Amino acid sequence: QVQLVESGGGLVQAGGSLRLSCAASERTFSSYTMGWFRQAPGKEREFVAIINRSGGRTYYADSVKGRFTISRDNAKNTVYLQIDSLKPEDTAVYYCAADKLDRYSTNYDSYTAWGQGTQVTVSS
Repeated sequence: QVQLVESGGGLVQAGGSLRLSCAASERTFSSYTMGWFRQAPGKEREFVAIINRSGGRTYYADSVKGRFTISRDNAKNTVYLQIDSLKPEDTAVYYCAADKLDRYSTNYDSYTAWGQGTQVTVSS
């Protein structure tokens, strides 16, 4: 089972940017569809972005479209989430997730491996 470790979270002011990283333990990283999800206090975990195995196909939640960019470097076994124009409502724990079955799904039940999460806090 692949292991995932997120990093890059922090406290930023509204309008700022962050780049989240998620490093995978396996050399077969390129066989996984990768997703980013987030969970705010008192709310359910929600889909943020997804990228297919090759990195040539991406999809975003409407709430982040145009501000977030997902990418991956299969040579480094890493997926990234560039977050720009941060808003206070983006405050959450951000998780990366891996799906070896390549279902390209926005449903968190489709993902079999999860990182521990990284906190993003946006001040107004």
